[in-house]
Amino acid sequence: MKIYHNLSDFQKLDNAVVTIGTFDGVHYGHQKIIKQLVAKAKADKGESVILTFFPHPRMIIDPENQDLKMINTINEKAEILRSLGVDHLIITPFTRDFSNQTPDEYIKNTLVENIGTKHIIIGYDHRFGKDRSGNLTDLKAAGIHFGFTVEEIKEQDIHDVAVSSTKIRQALLAGDVSLAADYLGYPFSIFGRVIKGDKIGRTIGFPTANLFVEETYKLIPGDGIYAVTVEISEEFEEEGSVDSECRPRTSDSRLRTFKGMAYIGQRPTINGMTRNIEVNIFDFDQEIYGQDIKMNFLKFLRHDVKFTGLEALTLQLHQDKEATLAFFASSASI
Repeated sequence: MKIYHNLSDFQKLDNAVVTIGTFDGVHYGHQKIIKQLVAKAKADKGESVILTFFPHPRMIIDPENQDLKMINTINEKAEILRSLGVDHLIITPFTRDFSNQTPDEYIKNTLVENIGTKHIIIGYDHRFGKDRSGNLTDLKAAGIHFGFTVEEIKEQDIHDVAVSSTKIRQALLAGDVSLAADYLGYPFSIFGRVIKGDKIGRTIGFPTANLFVEETYKLIPGDGIYAVTVEISEEFEEEGSVDSECRPRTSDSRLRTFKGMAYIGQRPTINGMTRNIEVNIFDFDQEIYGQDIKMNFLKFLRHDVKFTGLEALTLQLHQDKEATLAFFASSASI
């Protein structure tokens, strides 16, 4: 899959089969559309194109609202779309100038002149252009004029999936990572860099890797303890070798996967002041400061609690580890 970070970088195609959307989470509903896109492109001997936007349009239109968090970073989204067989991913910078185009300008400039659209697959409720005033009827009329066809994803087809990015965000914020995985079709994950902490975990027999997530718009699940798997590269990336938003995933052949339990919260037992993301990786004793790791959330174990002291906390952590190991044992038997 080829990735473009601006429409101007994209070379117009002769036979582009296109769909458009933010696709946050790339959940089951999104996957249904994308598989249809890829199949249509192959059938028509064309090339599949996804046009998405970054930042999310709501971040630009309503900049004062900092509550919206994304299920995927743009890099995570690209990785999932690549796995679905998409040929081209255009990540268009969403600006006020872009949002102020009339529907006719958007169709002519973006879909026709920049991309070379011959077929477009779109949801029944798709809106575009200034004030979201363009609709499916406008798109079909323009298709007659410019020579492209429009395929509508019917309302019933979308509702049959019964999933939305909003539902997934709500599940994650409540800590229900199992429900989120059911909606997504894969475990929710966090990708971040291991940074130095205060090493209190080491003193009580539970050393943790502290995770720094660079992308501030990335959604972090609700506070608590989780059963997780952790993917760690056997090699370090060279410092500054890639842009943070365009980091390539390390190939599977270079990854090792470990079981562990993760903590998200402010560490109330030691009067913590900041929200931390930490993971105790089982059967692992290497120094990985500065390395990027991926953490996959599999099950919520318990809520964050303030204990009377480190001794009580340590006792609970032993119980948490037992619960985590029991979860993995039961999962392996399914």
